[in-house]
Amino acid sequence: MNTLYNLWNDEQGQDLIEYTLLMAFVALASAALFLGAGGSIKGIWSSTNSQLTAANTSAS
Repeated sequence: MNTLYNLWNDEQGQDLIEYTLLMAFVALASAALFLGAGGSIKGIWSSTNSQLTAANTSAS
């Protein structure tokens, strides 16, 4: 019975699990942020590309 009680109250690995869950949350949040920003970055590059193409055409 003492063994079961000691096993139930053992908190030795609790910190490791908490930090692992926190790191997983940060990784998922970062991935979601980068996926959401992808459309904005694509728009910026498309706009820049069209302006450079127009400038190249007018310069020729």
